[in-house]
Amino acid sequence: MRESVLPAAQIVITLALVAWMITGFTPLPGRWLRWKMFCRATFTIVTLTGTKDGHAEQVNVYDHLSPGSFILGPPQLQAILDHLTASGRYDRIDGTGRVLSARGEQPVKVVNSRVVG
Repeated sequence: MRESVLPAAQIVITLALVAWMITGFTPLPGRWLRWKMFCRATFTIVTLTGTKDGHAEQVNVYDHLSPGSFILGPPQLQAILDHLTASGRYDRIDGTGRVLSARGEQPVKVVNSRVVG
């Protein structure tokens, strides 16, 4: 009997651990991925168009981050927009997108080089 208790306990603990891991990665209403790393991170997915002297072109803000960076929130986006306009590369940057964070998914707009919630 003692030999059968150990495998039974291992099976129960393994199943409990698997269930905990599965529920840890399921979405809750208004949130995406419950895992703490994702809940604390903020990602911005945005399509931007920069205008210089009447000529428009697509702007990829991730080209202006340090290598390996991928988390970009609205304050960092605004800093990059400020740099791009202050350097004279663009007169104006506009676009739309969304911000993914612990508060869920919210729309974001860039109007005249300013991030608007």
